[in-house]
Amino acid sequence: MRRYGPAVLLALVGAAILRVSLFSDLYLRYVQVGLRPYLVVSGVVLVLLAVVVAVLVRTVDEQEDPEDSEAPEDSEAPEDPEDLHSDPGHTHGPAGPRVAWFLTLPALALLLFPPPALGSYSADREADRRAARGIGIFPALPAGNPLDLTLGDFGSRAVYDSGRSLKGRTVRLTGFVTRDADGTWYVTRLLVSCCAADATTAKAEVRGAGAPPVDTWVTVTGTWHPEGEPGSDAAWPPVLDATSVRRVGQPDNPYEKR
Repeated sequence: MRRYGPAVLLALVGAAILRVSLFSDLYLRYVQVGLRPYLVVSGVVLVLLAVVVAVLVRTVDEQEDPEDSEAPEDSEAPEDPEDLHSDPGHTHGPAGPRVAWFLTLPALALLLFPPPALGSYSADREADRRAARGIGIFPALPAGNPLDLTLGDFGSRAVYDSGRSLKGRTVRLTGFVTRDADGTWYVTRLLVSCCAADATTAKAEVRGAGAPPVDTWVTVTGTWHPEGEPGSDAAWPPVLDATSVRRVGQPDNPYEKR
């Protein structure tokens, strides 16, 4: 069975990738939608490699003649001094070191228990890491209220727009709930460029409404509450005076494009 170890590992990893990218939308927890074709191709290639490796191992096994590998009874090969001190626990056979089997654990975990999308813990860890941006005039917003905005767009306009394009507008933001130790709560979204590894945080403080449980997904409707001068520390995080808070399900793609 150990000889088939590499094939088993390749098959597990390939099946796990196909499960989250081809047969479901779970891949959106980790990468942007545009990377789906690459994930599918990678999964298919790994499964095909597993089949090829298994066939090659089986072919070699069928061609081997056990009698050819037996040494004559009246001859004994001298023992190699290094063999006398070898550690059987570190044997490297045709299938590689036994410890390599531990690599099947993360593959099985992804196949059977895909990790959830990043949430409040990741948002809290990144809350103070914001890149400096210059203030300026933003493009005009579409007409009509309420206006659906991403957390990223709302935060950028609230903090850096010297034209105050959000003033007097009713906006609608969707994200998950995060909280500070003092009870202040935020509607939050994680922004990614490529995958979950480069996620940054966009959030808005919500006032005038009670806080749902942490990590609950909500849609908050309200008006921007200006604080501080554009680009100043006082302007971050932006504040929303809520008129309604509605619980919603987590969207298929929990991240916003940065």
